[in-house]
Amino acid sequence: MTKKLEKKRTEDKQLALAAAKIASDRNCSDITVLDLKGISPATNYFVIATSTSDRQARSVADEIAKEARQQGHKRFGIAGYTKGQWILLDYVSVVIHIFNEDQRDYYNLEMLWGDAKKLTIDE
Repeated sequence: MTKKLEKKRTEDKQLALAAAKIASDRNCSDITVLDLKGISPATNYFVIATSTSDRQARSVADEIAKEARQQGHKRFGIAGYTKGQWILLDYVSVVIHIFNEDQRDYYNLEMLWGDAKKLTIDE
């Protein structure tokens, strides 16, 4: 692996874990970080968290976006921010999902990506 690729993977992991920590600090529940390297052709990490309200989801999304900017990551897209039931922050190699409980249960991303290794926030 080249040094540039290794550095990028380290930066991606740092963003994923920072996003999970922010979600935890802001009282989201059931926070999961999936390592999708070698499994998904589209991204390296999913961060999945459950919020208790649309207001909380937007607040967490805002904090994560701020942290990502500070780390030098550029957001490719955002979806669901207005309704706050499922906010998706797309940084290409890191995708963050902030769900309400009903949406999380319905889409069950952990089951879809059951082969993925789960990371802990303090890795």
